[in-house]
Parts: sequence; structure tokens; C-alpha cells
Amino acid sequence: MQLIDTHVHINFESFQPDLESVAQRWRDAGVVRLVHSCVEPAEFVQMQALADRFSELSFAVGLHPLDVQERWTSDSAREILGLAQSDPRVVAIGETGLDFFKADNFDQQEQAFEAQLEIARQLGLPVIIHCRDAAIPMANLLRRIWQKDGSVPGVMHCWSGSPAETQVFLDLGFYISFSGIVTFKNASQVQASAQMVPSDRLLIETDCPFLSPVPKRNEKRNEPSYVQYVAQQVARLRNLSLEDLAAQTTQNACQLFNLPVPSASVSVESA
Repeated sequence: MQLIDTHVHINFESFQPDLESVAQRWRDAGVVRLVHSCVEPAEFVQMQALADRFSELSFAVGLHPLDVQERWTSDSAREILGLAQSDPRVVAIGETGLDFFKADNFDQQEQAFEAQLEIARQLGLPVIIHCRDAAIPMANLLRRIWQKDGSVPGVMHCWSGSPAETQVFLDLGFYISFSGIVTFKNASQVQASAQMVPSDRLLIETDCPFLSPVPKRNEKRNEPSYVQYVAQQVARLRNLSLEDLAAQTTQNACQLFNLPVPSASVSVESA
């Protein structure tokens, strides 16, 4: 069985003391590929070094919406474009999007988001979208952009929306990715969303080091091997075998991010 964790941040300081052990655990868990998301372009060199170290790692480049106020400048779009063009291991633009949980600078976030969507369109890359407390303005913005310029493929990452919100973004053409949130006891809306997403639009992720899934909720640091628990929960919710869920989400990740299809069989050690 093979799994792909479609959203990680293993460049964070909490991973540095034992990253080789973390990597061995994700391999033991059957994680054959990882997509490293980007909070800000300054991380790019770190992500390249990690991809040099771990061949199963691909990565994105972009600017997180909560960093737009301090870090988006007139040169940011040009910088992101140049970095994305500089390394063939870049498979997406992002993470980008809208976040009104901790900020309300809509105009700035919209400007940065739209610019990054245009980079993705120009390069033929998918976009990794962060959307928190912003489903309605996000959908309205995307509809306007799609009508004006055409759509861009991508994923709603770490999805926590209701089934109605989920359908909106499915209608806009997006994949939907579920994180450890789907394992939480009180996450009934997210669990209902995980049941309704078409099989060919479904992805799984950890968003590590955040959001450790059940049964690892007491661990402060999430890690890529724990994507197996997300897969197990989504498989249960959809009445699928874990093997079938893993095969479908791996195929979907390869399709969206243009990743090489894994060929070797990898066994999973149950935790």
C-alpha cells in the first residue's frame, strides 16, 4: 500500500533534531511521496535542500495569506515566478489564499492571491489554496477570476468546510484534501464532506507539524507518517478498504501534481 502526503512543512524547526527518524517512519508507514508546501518564498532554499536529501519530496512556492501584510511587495510575484521556473521539482504554487480568522486585510490578500493564481496559470501548475473563515469571499473571487481568465486546477488544502461549501469548490473544479481534522470527534461537518467528495477529487494530508490526528492528538508535533490515520478515517467514512482509499488518493495526487506514479509495492506497519 502506498500513500502520498500532499501537504507538509518539514522545514520547521521542530523536525530538525530527528528528521532522519521521521523520514524512516514515513517510509515504514507506506508514504512514498510528499508535497512540501511553502509559507513564504524565503523557504525555497530550505525546501530544495530537503528535496536533495529526500528524493520522494516535491515542493511548491508561494506566500501564505497571513504573511501578505508584511511580506507582499511589488517584486513578490516576479520572485515567486522566477523561483517556480528555477527548479523542476516545483509542482504547485502556494500555499496561497484567504484567511480572515486572524486577519481582515481583504484587499491585500486578494491582490496576492490573484497574482499567484496568474503565475500558476502561466506555468501550467496547480495551486494549493488555504481558506479559513473565507469560503464565501473565496468562492466569489474565484468565480470572477474564472469568468475573466479561465480556471486553474488546484486543491482546497486542510479542508474544514461544510458539505455545502465543499460542493461549491467541487463545482469550481478543485480537489479537496482532508487532514487530521477529519479524525476529530467534533468534526461532523468535515466528516460529512469527506463522504461526499467524488473519488477522483479526494486527497489526504497531514499539514504537519500541525493538527496531529487521532490517535496521536496528544503529540504536539504531527508528522508525515500520521497521514495513515487520516487515510484510515476517510476510508471508514466512505466504507472503503484502506488499500482502495490509498490507491485512489495516490492516483489523484499524481494526477494533480504531475508526480511520477509509484511503482514499487510498499508495506505498511500498523501503529
